[in-house]
Amino acid sequence: MVKIVGIAGSLRSGSYSQIALEIAAQRLTALGAEVELLDLRTLHLPFCDGGDDYTDYPDVLRLQQAFEAADGLILATPEYHGSVSGVLKNALDLMSFKHLSGKVAGLISVLGGQSNSNALNDLRVILRWVHGWVIPEQIAIPQAYQAFNSNGKLLDEKLSQRFDDFAHSLIENTQKLRGTP
Repeated sequence: MVKIVGIAGSLRSGSYSQIALEIAAQRLTALGAEVELLDLRTLHLPFCDGGDDYTDYPDVLRLQQAFEAADGLILATPEYHGSVSGVLKNALDLMSFKHLSGKVAGLISVLGGQSNSNALNDLRVILRWVHGWVIPEQIAIPQAYQAFNSNGKLLDEKLSQRFDDFAHSLIENTQKLRGTP
């Protein structure tokens, strides 16, 4: 069974990134994956100082262990000022090659304006640097305030289909690249 861990890089209540992450997790679970979502809003994480001793922060160890044990990742981020959120970047910076190398990742970005791929491209660079594998299917949700109903359900059927394609690709590529059944 493929084991996936996911995080959303937003601390905002009602975060569209968190909603998108949960939709992706539901699609993956429906396909038989084991999915664990970590909520950065509830974890007590310090700013990365470039060191590796965070013994005063047990949530850093929890984050690192979850990523190390996973076969694949889902990273969802709002796009802030044309890039990945600082919250998500900090969480990734608290991990090392040991936790991220060889992982297969699916990427999601949420935007308030028009769609672009800046945050997604930046995440690809980060993951490539730590020897991760990013699937070709990615999701960018423009004008996110119009993409979901009040219950967090996707309003656009084409976008919903992209989540299905994303889930299939993440499982299939994880199985291939990680040798996971």
